[in-house]
Amino acid sequence: MRRRRGFTLIELVVTVAILGILAAGALPLLQLAAQRTKESDLRTGLREIRRAIDAYKDAAEAKKIERPEGTSGYPPSLEVLAQGVPDLSDPNGKMIYFLRRVPRDPFDGDIQLPAVRTWGLRSYASPPDAPQSGDDVFDVYSRSPGVGLNGVPYREW
Repeated sequence: MRRRRGFTLIELVVTVAILGILAAGALPLLQLAAQRTKESDLRTGLREIRRAIDAYKDAAEAKKIERPEGTSGYPPSLEVLAQGVPDLSDPNGKMIYFLRRVPRDPFDGDIQLPAVRTWGLRSYASPPDAPQSGDDVFDVYSRSPGVGLNGVPYREW
C-alpha cells in the first residue's frame, strides 16, 4: 500500500487555530510596545525643547542675545530656537542655535502640520493649571487627550 505525503485537513485547521491564538495574544503586546515607544519619544522631545528654552533664557540673561525691553527673556516662538539668533558677544555676527530642529509631538496624528504646531505652548504670564500661549514660550506640553501608562495625562508631562 502506498503512503500519501502531506497534511490532512484536520492538521491544517489545528495549525491555523494555534497560530490565530498566538497572534491574538501577541497583538496587545505589540500595541503596548508601540505606546511605550511614543511615550519615550514624547519624553525626549519635551526634554529637548525645555532645555533649549532654558538655554535661550540663560543667553538672554547673560546678554549674549538681544532681549527687547519689557520682555521675559524667553523665546518668542519655538521657531526661533531652531532658526537661531545673532550672538551679540561675537563681532563676526555668528548665530546661536538652540535646537537643530523642533521635534514633533508623537501623539499628534496630523502629519501635514509642521512640528512646531504640534505642541501646546504656555507663556510666562499664564498659570500652570491653565496654560495659554502669549508673547513668549515659557513651556510646552502635549495636546494629546490620552493618558500614559503611568496614569498621568500626556498634557501634564
